Amino acid sequence: QVQLVESGGGLVQPGGSLRLSCAASGSIGNILLMGWYRQAPGKQRDLVATITNVGAIRYADSVKGRFTISRDNAKNTVYLQMISLKPEDTAVYYCNTRSLELIPMSVRDYWGQGTQVTVSS
Repeated sequence: QVQLVESGGGLVQPGGSLRLSCAASGSIGNILLMGWYRQAPGKQRDLVATITNVGAIRYADSVKGRFTISRDNAKNTVYLQMISLKPEDTAVYYCNTRSLELIPMSVRDYWGQGTQVTVSS
């Protein structure tokens, strides 16, 4: 029943900018964390940025100073503002939501279908 819908990907030249968004909907519990991961061809899926329910933020070293994560708690939406994009940023970007379910108590992870970001001249 839980759905994560990503948008904002596309083709951009090196040095350009994109803004990704991800909205969570459905019978989701208390969200503990929302974030972004990415996977380039032939590579593992790696963390890009996460933000917890108390506002703690984590970035991958490769994106620090260029990417900014934020969220709208009322809308269960997380954003990723990306500037100074590099060809190395080319990947499928996946939205992740971690939630606390109360009955029974458990932690669940949900994933979006991914949105393609291509940085090329």
